[in-house]
Amino acid sequence: MPKAKGKARRQKYSYSLNRKRLYRSARRRAAPRIACSHIRHAWDHTKSVAQNLAEMGLAEDPNKAVPIPKKKMLGMEVEGVGWKQGKKIVRKPYVVTEMEYEASLPEKKSNTLSRDLIDYVRYMIQNHGENYKEMARDEKNYYQDTPKQIKRKINVYKNFYPEEYKDFIASLKQEKMDVQ
Repeated sequence: MPKAKGKARRQKYSYSLNRKRLYRSARRRAAPRIACSHIRHAWDHTKSVAQNLAEMGLAEDPNKAVPIPKKKMLGMEVEGVGWKQGKKIVRKPYVVTEMEYEASLPEKKSNTLSRDLIDYVRYMIQNHGENYKEMARDEKNYYQDTPKQIKRKINVYKNFYPEEYKDFIASLKQEKMDVQ
């Protein structure tokens, strides 16, 4: 099949087109990406960023919100710029209160160990007890961990799952008593 006529032709640069103005207007129309859901729901796309943040009681510029005190230089005090804080009307105070509430919630521990590492540590403890040198020589030590590395892995397991570790050790002691 023959090619389309316009595809092979070189595009000509248009000198009369003002690309700066096109770029600016496209940027103005684009809404900012907002990560916090509370701010996203209270955002008014017809207003500027500064107006939206002022309505919510949030600071646009952290340097102006919390001014840095001027230091003494060579025995003389340097006077700061007289930044005056005017009264701000907060029309959406619920945004700040919701964000404060969310920040005050305790953080959930989402750290977990892989199932393979848990099985590896349990196998090593079950077969070798506290003898880390034997563990290093074991055939299941695929990654050729040194005794210190194995000890570190066992300590990580102890810290992540303390109750499970205690139950496991208790069950091992129970098995030893049953055997004797």
